[in-house]
Amino acid sequence: MSRHHSENHRTDRVGWLRASVLGANDGIVSTASLIAGFAASGADTRSVLLAGLASLVGGALSMAAGEYVSVASQADVEGADLATERRELEQYPEGELRELAGIYVRRGLDPALAAQVAEQLTAHDALGAHARDELGITHEMRARPLQAALASAASFAVGAALPLALAALAPAERLASVMVPISLMCLAGLGALAARAGGAPMLRGAVRVTVWSAVAMLATAMVGRLFA
Repeated sequence: MSRHHSENHRTDRVGWLRASVLGANDGIVSTASLIAGFAASGADTRSVLLAGLASLVGGALSMAAGEYVSVASQADVEGADLATERRELEQYPEGELRELAGIYVRRGLDPALAAQVAEQLTAHDALGAHARDELGITHEMRARPLQAALASAASFAVGAALPLALAALAPAERLASVMVPISLMCLAGLGALAARAGGAPMLRGAVRVTVWSAVAMLATAMVGRLFA
């Protein structure tokens, strides 16, 4: 007896997951690195906090703007392709039907069955069939600029709040020794969770994020010490 089972696919998470992970990661790394550089230069606590707050606000808005422009450009390309396909369906319906059938033949169907599938899908939703099977555009993978921008800004702000809070609470003389390890641990956890959500090995995701973040913080601290 067959049993119905639910499948948990991850493709519908790609847009917001990518923006959220990148935003949180950049928020922690950018702000922690900036604070580490200011602390290494001998700046007072007020200057360190102001720098961290400026990093949070400026970084969140920058991430939102950059992500919006990037994803909006993708959405423009998708819209132009769909408009072209819609026009071709109106002007050359028979040619588009043969083109769709040819796609299914190349995927393994025999010509008679491919023609039948193409006819039925065209009758149901011609543009949707061509968008999915010819252009590779699906509802789950469509570009969503506003969603990506908001996810980037919010996640950057949440990530940046961590080192900023540590800078406010930790003693000035121990700021770097407290903030850097905690920030790296949070980044490792973020990398592992992102890898798990995306179906990738958690350890590899954690190590990758941690190593490059440590390099960024060390480099910024060295710059701060150099110009102290």
